Amino acid sequence: MKVQKSFDGSSNTGILYVVGTPIGNLQDFSPRAREILATVDLIAAEDTRHTKKLLSAFEFSTPLTSYHEHNEQSKGKFLIQQLLEGKSIALVSDAGMPGISDPGEVVIREAVEEGITVVPIPGPNAALTALVASGLVPQPFLFLGFFPREKKDRRKELKKWATIPVTLISYEAPHRLVDLLSDAMEAWGDRQVAIARELTKKHEEWLRGSLSECLSHIKENGVRGEYVCIFGGADQSEFNQEPPAWWSSLEVIEHVEHYLRQGMSTKDAILQTSKDRDVGKREIYNLYHT
Repeated sequence: MKVQKSFDGSSNTGILYVVGTPIGNLQDFSPRAREILATVDLIAAEDTRHTKKLLSAFEFSTPLTSYHEHNEQSKGKFLIQQLLEGKSIALVSDAGMPGISDPGEVVIREAVEEGITVVPIPGPNAALTALVASGLVPQPFLFLGFFPREKKDRRKELKKWATIPVTLISYEAPHRLVDLLSDAMEAWGDRQVAIARELTKKHEEWLRGSLSECLSHIKENGVRGEYVCIFGGADQSEFNQEPPAWWSSLEVIEHVEHYLRQGMSTKDAILQTSKDRDVGKREIYNLYHT
């Protein structure tokens, strides 16, 4: 077990700051996050060109290095070495919190294993931003990230969550949104969904309704921008209902005769039928002999 207390400056290693950055609106950039990016020794960015624009908007000149899904292993070793030498590093993605469907998980885990202090600097997150404004039940929820690109794999993944009674959150690229919604309706039925695009930006847009309604609207009006999908959870009552009793379609006389055909005596058949139906045996007797 590892215990990390609040950083008190006594460690000889640097600090890895996990910094949330705006998902569209620069006014969501917190003063604390700005201070960290302005004062660390190095910023590890998913796309240095994108982060450079952010820094320029606030007139920061902190050195940048790339850290993305294609160099996580090699660049991660470099970042860990810099931290062990006492350098402070801020980890950022293009938007939102690093590690949430963006690079960051690997180097954060390695830093923890090395005993390096990891400090999260909270910031915007598209999944939670969409969830709280979706109008659907906000908790419990399950964040699924991006569904697989291949249709076969995506359908398999959707079926995995078909009976889970929690709100489900996913991201999706515009060119795959129609496919996702179509496959979701096939796997889950026509449940409620809230779909947000361009969150916090000037052209933020929401669709709320059934999957079929939203799918029809999107097919008619097209897709633009990145999407967050909030799906209502499964109605657990649909899956918890016990199947009808085998005898439910039988009349009382047919029910008794079923047991007679199995070799029971009339007395025992009436008794068993009364137990099945939770009805007094005298009532079954009277109905059978009517």
